[in-house]
Amino acid sequence: MKLLEEKDKERYKKFLESHERCNFQQSLEWGDVKTSWKKEVILSEDEKGDIQGSLCVWIRKIPIFGNIMYSARGPVCDIHNEEVIKDLTEGANVLAKRYNAFVLRIEPDILKTDEVYREIILRNGYEIKDDSKDFKDEIQPRFVFRLPIKGKTEEEIFKAFHQKTRYNIRLATKKGVMIKEGTRDDLKAFHQIMIETGERDNFIIRPLSYFEKMYDALAPKHMKLLMAYYEGEPIAGIIPIMYGNKTWYLYGASSNKHRNLMPNYLLQWKMIQEAIQNGCDIYDFRGVSGVVDETHPQYGLYRFKKGFNAEFTEFIGEVYIAYKPFIYRLYKWSEKAFRTLRTIKKKLL
Repeated sequence: MKLLEEKDKERYKKFLESHERCNFQQSLEWGDVKTSWKKEVILSEDEKGDIQGSLCVWIRKIPIFGNIMYSARGPVCDIHNEEVIKDLTEGANVLAKRYNAFVLRIEPDILKTDEVYREIILRNGYEIKDDSKDFKDEIQPRFVFRLPIKGKTEEEIFKAFHQKTRYNIRLATKKGVMIKEGTRDDLKAFHQIMIETGERDNFIIRPLSYFEKMYDALAPKHMKLLMAYYEGEPIAGIIPIMYGNKTWYLYGASSNKHRNLMPNYLLQWKMIQEAIQNGCDIYDFRGVSGVVDETHPQYGLYRFKKGFNAEFTEFIGEVYIAYKPFIYRLYKWSEKAFRTLRTIKKKLL
């Protein structure tokens, strides 16, 4: 085990981009976006000194409670190699002592059904929380839609879409919706549409400066802005992230005007086409609620993503080591209370 040093950064990037379990949230570039956190990367090396596993950990002080250690979608390694998992865990324990952390909290993109991984982490001192259903219960979504595209043609993938999805894509094209790649300056128009979307669908949006920081850290190699136009007016947009063998649909927004032209369907199809052309294995639509019920307020999002014939995927949930169990329980209680109060406040406004 060793901690990443300046001289290791380039080979870490190469390792991450070439690994089948690559995830952009484990990257140094994403760390440059999340500047309110301090980042450390734990490396596990083989006998030759080559990287065989990694875990990018973010550290931040939480008022009253102390330092929390968090890792989104780690580790990157053969998750069934217990020696590597043990090595990375030892590194996390070293960091916990250094920063006097009360918990290491990981939300990996590992299937809930992976019993081998589950047994390995339980043997190595972790606990598992795998009962959340809604977005508000975790930082990263436990339920996502993923579209496998490796070795498939555009025609094969398009034919597998739901009939209504194919119809909506063709409708947008027929009605004259145009898709263009945006620049940093176009983030302003995207953000304005995002404000409309947030007000319509009742969710909190990030400031323009956040998207500009993302663009500066990730574009053009790892981030794009695609905008949909109708008669010269921007009416929708998406921000995908491309890293290693995957493309993620990270943010999307649509204006209240011309929603009947179905620009969001065409935007998704254009980005899926690019992912195919770039040789990606997976197009990740990201999160949906785990409550699959037509009466659920987020069922429309589930239906939209399902229409692209993506696979409904459930991850294992939160994997954690509570170094100070009592403090962590208090923190989890306060976190839940804060989210509940925020929901009540939004309903009252």
